[in-house]
Amino acid sequence: MPQDLPPSGGYAPVQYKRNLPARGFRPSIVLFGVAGIMTYGFYKVGTGIRELNEYGREKMWSRIHLIPLLTAEEDRDLVRRHYADLAREKELLGSQTSAYNSDKYAFPPSLYLLL
Repeated sequence: MPQDLPPSGGYAPVQYKRNLPARGFRPSIVLFGVAGIMTYGFYKVGTGIRELNEYGREKMWSRIHLIPLLTAEEDRDLVRRHYADLAREKELLGSQTSAYNSDKYAFPPSLYLLL
């Protein structure tokens, strides 16, 4: 019986490694890309916070500057109401200008319960 011999030139090499192509970018490129995106995001968040603080400061100062105007407006309204009450009282009472028997201040009866 003849013995089997290898083919002339030898056998082909046995492929034992996996032949998978590299998919995607290298990890260093991904890391630098993510770091760049995060840096830009933190920059935008920082500028947004600074802008919101500036808006808040502007709102506070506008309210501070409006307080005298609003106080004067409230005072004018109180004076107008006081004179309207006096006119209504004069219309209802006629020549008698006071609805009370004396000028001495008296607590309303409901306040005696609280004392």
